Amino acid sequence: MKKMLSLAAMFAVLSYASPASAELKFGGDAAVRVRDVSYSGNTANTKSDDLLWQYRVRLNAAADLGDGYFFKAMITDEAPDSDLAHSPGILAAGGWRSVGYGNTESFKLGISNFYFGRMQKDCHYMVGRLPLGSFNNAIFDLTLYPTQPLENPVANINFDRVYGANYGTKVGDGMLNATVVVLDNVAKNDTVLKGDGLFNDGYALHLDYKVNIGNVTFEPQFITVLTNSDVWNSNATSLANAVTHSGITPYTFGANLAVPAGDAKLSFGGFYTQANDTTPNSSTLKVNYSGYLLRVKAEIGNFMAWYDYNRTTDKSYAIGATVLTADEKFTNNFVWAQYKIPVHSSAAGTFTLQPTLRYLTQKAEGNAALNADTQRLRTELWATVTF
Repeated sequence: MKKMLSLAAMFAVLSYASPASAELKFGGDAAVRVRDVSYSGNTANTKSDDLLWQYRVRLNAAADLGDGYFFKAMITDEAPDSDLAHSPGILAAGGWRSVGYGNTESFKLGISNFYFGRMQKDCHYMVGRLPLGSFNNAIFDLTLYPTQPLENPVANINFDRVYGANYGTKVGDGMLNATVVVLDNVAKNDTVLKGDGLFNDGYALHLDYKVNIGNVTFEPQFITVLTNSDVWNSNATSLANAVTHSGITPYTFGANLAVPAGDAKLSFGGFYTQANDTTPNSSTLKVNYSGYLLRVKAEIGNFMAWYDYNRTTDKSYAIGATVLTADEKFTNNFVWAQYKIPVHSSAAGTFTLQPTLRYLTQKAEGNAALNADTQRLRTELWATVTF
């Protein structure tokens, strides 16, 4: 006890003795929701209908260091949700925690993303665990989950962040951003004492240019995996069965377009991805797939909805552990609709209710071991406070 008091006193003295420190400001949100999940179609590999009670807390921290320098971070729960048979492996819920047996589920707050850098008038740079904004940008979903990129898998499974460095500069009337990211830190095909694995970690480059042309916002983008990395199956319940293709270099390109229409805002997105590779490099196991994703989104007042369509054809030697005897064709559709009901709003924060509907259809055909035709409906009611 004396040791703890001594340490506390020492830190207190040091805090007063330090010449200067930035003010760390906190904000965030907390939410609870009830979710009903129902399935139809070929449901042999899915759960029965279920009602889930869930909650989430996210804390945002920010510090202005002066002269454009800054620090930002988000704290939330990223532990696997063992009550949904996801442990060890993927949470697949974007930080939402389900109430467990006897309310004994754990809730472990930790650093989800953090980054620091400098913002200037016509340029900026930042480094750290960068937020992606994938909820409104489907290019990341299609790149990493090519066979089923719908319902925001990067936000739900990868927590919408990636380790990397970003630089942005004004070019013409728009802003050009280049981001180099580390997708994994596992050097493959490394021969002892040869050094050939030094650049085999999973690196990728993301380029985007965002410009306003009158009232229209146009954002073309391009992603390429520079070195060998993996792509995943968004339906997997653990890391053990998540990888669909390993050690490949896919690329994706497309654009987002936002157009005002009276009181409404319309958004459109279209992206194409392709991989034509061998895995690993020294083998003859061919990886060859291509696919596209189309999105249309509408916002008017407190109502928002979007529709996604995805079609991917895989001509590879195998998908995961399943050797293909024919091309496997994936067709996916997704609808999200929500209405936000304001209950309270002030300078200190807000309180809202939000009925939400999510409907996903998935169809795979070509190989009996992979074929599926399923539909999933999620109806939810959210209650959220921001502060």
